[in-house]
Amino acid sequence: LRSRTAAELARTPYPVTAEVLADALVPAFETPLGPIASGLRLRDFGVADRLSELDFELPLAGGDRPTGARVRVADLAAVLAEHVGDHPHLHAYPAMLASEPTGEQTLRGYLTGSIDSVLRVRDDAGGPPRHLVVDYKSNWLGEFGVPLTVASYHPDRVAEAMMRAHYPLQALLYSVALHRFLSWRMPDYDPATHLGGIAYLFVRGMAGPDTPTVDQVPYGVFSWDPGPDLVIAWSQLLAGEGA
Repeated sequence: LRSRTAAELARTPYPVTAEVLADALVPAFETPLGPIASGLRLRDFGVADRLSELDFELPLAGGDRPTGARVRVADLAAVLAEHVGDHPHLHAYPAMLASEPTGEQTLRGYLTGSIDSVLRVRDDAGGPPRHLVVDYKSNWLGEFGVPLTVASYHPDRVAEAMMRAHYPLQALLYSVALHRFLSWRMPDYDPATHLGGIAYLFVRGMAGPDTPTVDQVPYGVFSWDPGPDLVIAWSQLLAGEGA
């Protein structure tokens, strides 16, 4: 880990030593990710079960061959509202997403991006693996000028930060990208089986094995399984096919 941090600091200088940075990252690698990842930690995923920086480019409403459909962010929000149910943190998000000025934005052209990591969560009983979208966040959720504590990353505060920055929108777009990627790469792909949800990791709040939890979800971790129906509906809508 120290050699990797040293290499990164050589490319992007920052006023910290490789040793200090590596030591600060260790707790994040040691924190169980909760039920969404079957209780595994980042360090439990070897190279064979981890795909880093998955780049994607998605045509929107046909890309350079427009379908004629006008797809707005508000249309995505309407579909989300049909599927989000009584999620304790996201039930109000569709209305937030549909509100001005975000909701009236038209989606067209191409959407490019990169998923920080896709983790393959294997089934201990030998069943098919699930694929988890993972994004790393370094957001400071405490008060500036006050020493940061794990308490600042209580799941409620993490959820507020997610919605404030529209990370659920990002997470679903990443899920669509993964859905299409797996459909192209896996001959037996089944969204209901192989899609595993999302985990947004606020690494400043991940304190290792003793990280507090709420309903088994650790502080610093936002996890959500949107379900295959929502991901497929968004994929169709983004393609200009309707939901």
